[in-house]
Amino acid sequence: MLSKSFFESNMNIRAFCFILFFVLVGITSTSNAQQTVVTGKIVDADTKEPLPFVSVLLKGTKVGTSSDFDGMFSLSSPDPSDSIVVSYVGYLRNSKKIKRNATQHIVIELRKNAISLSEVVIKPGENPAHRIIRKVIANKDNHNKEKLESYQYEVYNKMEIDLNNIPESYKKSRALKPVKFIFDYIDSTNEKEKPFLPVFLSESISDFYYNKDPRRKKEIIKASKITGLQDEKSVTQFMGEMYQTFNIYDNNITIFGKTFSSPISDFALLYYKFYLIDSVYIDGVRCYHIQFKQRRKLELVFEGNMWIADTSFSIKRIEMSLPKDINLNYINTLSFIQEYDQVSNQWMLTKDRIILDFSLQKKQVGFYGRKTTSYKNIIINKPQDELFYKISENLIVDENANKKTDDFWKVARHDTLSKNEAQVYKMVDTIQSLPIYKTWENMVVLFLTGYKVWGPIEIGPYYKMLSSNNIEGWRARIGGRTSNTFSKWVELNGYTAYGFKDEEFKYFAEFKTFVTKKPRQIAYLNYKNDYEILGQSWNAFTPDNILSSIFRRNPIRNMNRVEQFQFIYEYEPFAGWNNKVYFINRSITSLGNNYFKYFTPNPEHRLDSTNKIRTSEIRLLTRFAYNEKYLEGTFTRSSMGTKYPIVSVAATFGLKNVWKGQYEYQKYVVNVNDRFYLGGFGYVDCIVEAGKIFGTVPFPLLELHGGNETYVYDPYAFNMMNFYEFASDRYFTSQAFYHLDGFFLNKVPLFRRLKWREVVSGKMLMGDVSLKNKDVLLFPNTLAELNRGPYYELGLGIENIFKFFRLDMMWRMSYKDDQYIERYNKYTTESKISKFGLRGTIQIIL
Repeated sequence: MLSKSFFESNMNIRAFCFILFFVLVGITSTSNAQQTVVTGKIVDADTKEPLPFVSVLLKGTKVGTSSDFDGMFSLSSPDPSDSIVVSYVGYLRNSKKIKRNATQHIVIELRKNAISLSEVVIKPGENPAHRIIRKVIANKDNHNKEKLESYQYEVYNKMEIDLNNIPESYKKSRALKPVKFIFDYIDSTNEKEKPFLPVFLSESISDFYYNKDPRRKKEIIKASKITGLQDEKSVTQFMGEMYQTFNIYDNNITIFGKTFSSPISDFALLYYKFYLIDSVYIDGVRCYHIQFKQRRKLELVFEGNMWIADTSFSIKRIEMSLPKDINLNYINTLSFIQEYDQVSNQWMLTKDRIILDFSLQKKQVGFYGRKTTSYKNIIINKPQDELFYKISENLIVDENANKKTDDFWKVARHDTLSKNEAQVYKMVDTIQSLPIYKTWENMVVLFLTGYKVWGPIEIGPYYKMLSSNNIEGWRARIGGRTSNTFSKWVELNGYTAYGFKDEEFKYFAEFKTFVTKKPRQIAYLNYKNDYEILGQSWNAFTPDNILSSIFRRNPIRNMNRVEQFQFIYEYEPFAGWNNKVYFINRSITSLGNNYFKYFTPNPEHRLDSTNKIRTSEIRLLTRFAYNEKYLEGTFTRSSMGTKYPIVSVAATFGLKNVWKGQYEYQKYVVNVNDRFYLGGFGYVDCIVEAGKIFGTVPFPLLELHGGNETYVYDPYAFNMMNFYEFASDRYFTSQAFYHLDGFFLNKVPLFRRLKWREVVSGKMLMGDVSLKNKDVLLFPNTLAELNRGPYYELGLGIENIFKFFRLDMMWRMSYKDDQYIERYNKYTTESKISKFGLRGTIQIIL
């Protein structure tokens, strides 16, 4: 009986538990059935980019939230509701039907509101938004991370570039038939919108370090993954923190070479209108929601929204973009989104997104780029030791950064890749292996570099294959260099040219090789036997450039034959500090009857002549550009600039009786180049240079100041000066170029639509020649010294004509009197001095 009762008792307990389980499940199910759960994403209807910080509310309830940095939201309520309401400043309010008492995921699109807010007049007292902004400005130093003693963090950057506005006809194009499969990767959230095609994706992970006193920054890129490029390392440097970030607490923010006033700059109230929209809680922090917009049209400012933490008056969130009427080319959309969190009582940037829509013409195929950055493992005020920063380079790319496995990235990246992002890597690799891609790539290389790639060699440049001048007549040239297929350590380069009038061949040959790539060390060895204009600006078209033949305003009359042997060793201990050592043996031969004339020493003191002079010299050059970045090929590279001054110092030593060198001398030159941003008033580029020659030298070895005898504007030459017009053995030059970015023209309705921009330039040259140097060789009749004071010229130009053309009106302000011009013209019937001229150039600017 006992055991039976015990068994029955256990059976009853089991039955009770079983029944209780189903009751609880039923209660839970009933509870879920009566709960409305909505998750989703809010995006811009045009760009399909996620919209952060959007207010979301279940209609008929008090349940609401706001979207996060990625536009995602989640809310639930036991109260019945059949729709969700979404509102965001600058966008039209939207609502969407939902299922009651159900769990669901939705995507909501918001369209921008074309109707601007009318101005609000608050009486009495000041605009409450102004009071808050003033407190933000007063507390900037407390929240600006640059004011910390030190900080460090791990940075994850992800950048994607898409082709957008892709017409449906492209899918049927015969030219694209070999790569038709790429359209399988096209993404479109809305069938009414033209789809976009992801074509580039890059990721990087780096450790960033900052120290305030002394001011030091250092970044170590420890992982990088880039699609679509032959040399990933050359681009990896641009994927880090140093190159891609801006500080909202700075007064001015420089983007694409333009300076924008920050919405919390010290002078923000002069450039912006502010509106207090609401106060909300974000991550448990009460914040003021303030909208800001430009005070005057076409000024370089932003518009958008920011959320300011109460009490501390720091930025919690900010989203801003460029106004639509701003004077910028090719950029349809440029938006910035940042989110800040408190770390050890300091507000630090934790998420950052940049969105760019770029096209040459609206509604044409263009590029759509987005960069997302996140910051983790933030450490404040725990500085590294001094030795850590003493290592020369402040940006280091780990040797194995580009060799990380997929397993590494799955763990290391701060967020996961979307389905499309994951497919981009595979798609681009496939495209690169197709013959049609190689054809397109070669066409782009030909256009940009002038060289046609042909396996291990490159033929070109095409714009120097045929030209003409009055000395050589028609000149034909064939040249080339080895390609990366031949070697990435050695390059051979050369050309042969023939003049049909002078019936002479000319030659050039060069061998260059890397000694080491890190640090950068290159050895050059070259030989040249060709015609040359002495003293020509380094930026000018060479005589054998076809454009020089077309746009020349005076016939060439002052070329000499130059035979030159040159050895160069280049050493760059870190990016931005370049050093070169030259050994040059050079003979200069006069052409035709233009002999070099001189008086023999006493007692004869008779006029004699020679047709050749010869020099041997050692030249040392150092150039320092702090934090300069380059876009590098194998041997060639282009500077992407720096915000600091660029300083160059050169010292040349003439060696008499070394390889038949005839002269002993020293020449020293210092050059400083800098840009000054003036906020909403444009920017000024300044160049100053000073030089001095010690010793006794003939006029071809003096500083022959660079003139310009073409109609093409040359920023580094004196555009109203002729070649071979002035010489000095000590000199000083200063040049200034003031780009006003439409400061005046933007205020005139017609020019505002044209988006023309003003530029004012001024150049000054001072110099003289000592008596001993005048007597070595007689100056040609048209060559003079600056013995009547400085040379000046002024320019007034319009740039951004049709978005690519610049036209300058130039005035010669000195050495233009009748007496000087008559003396000059007396000795030449071909080159004339002009007091006024028009110079044009093609430039692609934003």
